[in-house]
Amino acid sequence: MDFLRPTTLDEALTVKAERPDAVPIAGGTDVMVELNFDHRRPAALLDLTGVAELAEWASESDTGSDTGSDSARSRVRLGAGVPYTRLITDLARPLPALATAARTVGSPQIRNRGTVGGNLGTASPAGDTHPVLLATGAEIEIASVRGTRLVPADDFYVGVKRSVLAEDELITAVHLPTATGPQQFAKVGTRNAMVIAVCSFAIALEPGRVRAAIGSAAPTPRRARAAEDFLAGELPWASPVPLRDSVKRRFGELVASVAEPIDDVRGTAAYRSHALAVLARRTLGWAWQEFLDKHRKDDACA
Repeated sequence: MDFLRPTTLDEALTVKAERPDAVPIAGGTDVMVELNFDHRRPAALLDLTGVAELAEWASESDTGSDTGSDSARSRVRLGAGVPYTRLITDLARPLPALATAARTVGSPQIRNRGTVGGNLGTASPAGDTHPVLLATGAEIEIASVRGTRLVPADDFYVGVKRSVLAEDELITAVHLPTATGPQQFAKVGTRNAMVIAVCSFAIALEPGRVRAAIGSAAPTPRRARAAEDFLAGELPWASPVPLRDSVKRRFGELVASVAEPIDDVRGTAAYRSHALAVLARRTLGWAWQEFLDKHRKDDACA
């Protein structure tokens, strides 16, 4: 097995073009497990830990957003090599749901090594950050010697552990809008820590708009669009009041309806569907309470 270690992004892209069979490795939290259990034996490893550009994040502005506004909206460009630990410590305020998901990943040692870029590279349906990327409208920055492209998270996943990534491309960054409303993430596992999700769910609320997504309950992470449309029309945005139980319950049912769960060693299909409905109700309750509290605080200060 060849071990390739570029020191710049240009060099990494050149190597990947010359050796498309080379498997990228940064934190190694997934790749090394596969190697240790002899589930994979690639011809070459492409070590990206020496590429400083991948380990940086920066704030940026985005003129016009998917809400249709012409005003500039703040975004974060998160390098593919930024570890979960830094995401938690540096970006919990602008990216609250992503930081919450990062806190659930493995042990402290894993969070010190693992990255969102690696999560995307494996494209596992159980990846903890995937529902958040979908719910927040993230875009994936992909580069090769042929150029750079931005792929909406909605279009990134194409099958079980498969993505739109071409064999000569590398994931270089993720672009995420900063939160302008409550965001939540939750998952169910067989224990409280160091666990692969049985199912997971993320929600992002902004006045007039809802985005929600599931993970580990279908061949790919996916949006719950019917649930989004239902809830957007039910939430009393202008004059917030506590939500009716019937709204939460229906939202949970619609979220669970988009799942295509299976029975496996972590849980049954029936349990996954039930748990998703529960997670959806709970996270909606938390997010709406945050929205309600902020509205009341703003009224008190007015």
